[in-house]
Amino acid sequence: MTAPTLVLLPGMACDESLWRHQLGALAHDGPVVVADVHQRADSLPEMAALLLAEQPGALLLAGASLGGMLALHAWSQAPQRVRGLAILGSTARPDTPELVTLRTQACAMFAQGRMEELLRVNAMFAFDPAHGPRLLADYLAMVMRGGAPALIRQNQAVMVRPDLRPLLPGVACPTLVVGGESDQLTPPECSREIAAAIPGAQLALLPQCGHMLTWEQPQAVNALLADWLRRCG
Repeated sequence: MTAPTLVLLPGMACDESLWRHQLGALAHDGPVVVADVHQRADSLPEMAALLLAEQPGALLLAGASLGGMLALHAWSQAPQRVRGLAILGSTARPDTPELVTLRTQACAMFAQGRMEELLRVNAMFAFDPAHGPRLLADYLAMVMRGGAPALIRQNQAVMVRPDLRPLLPGVACPTLVVGGESDQLTPPECSREIAAAIPGAQLALLPQCGHMLTWEQPQAVNALLADWLRRCG
């Protein structure tokens, strides 16, 4: 029997470098790919449909932040194909009106050419203070590579996402939920909520860790993902 494809899904404005510590460390019998559908579609349902079209067969989906939302959307479209879910630093909740307002204002600034200005003011919120200073330059470079148009599209996609919480009790595949204890963008209660709603889900909250889990605590994330892969068989 062919082993499922392990698909790593980056977060908003992120690329394959988000998974740089995982790609060489995860032992998997089947293919491993980093998807970029979030850069090529305008909504989360469209991203999920594109992912499912481009990656045939059984899938193991590991997503960070927006990638976690995308993984849940892909599961909702083809639950019979998704053999495992790993949701890192993400949420199943819709945006609040306050968040929609903030994203709308940010998108206007990005369109005005003020992307780097806004990022430098807010980027440290993505990290635990113990890690931010050494990772900030890499993070800014990654986001700038994506460019303002992609960041605007991804923010717009996230702003209109539906509430996925009613779907969570139906998830029947092995599920890992990981959050950072000091994540200011998707606080730990978002991870707790997902794990509590999915039957049998494993929850791990990492100390001294913000939103960028794969960079801030790579060894802990790798160990959790390796155990999840074993559970997925």
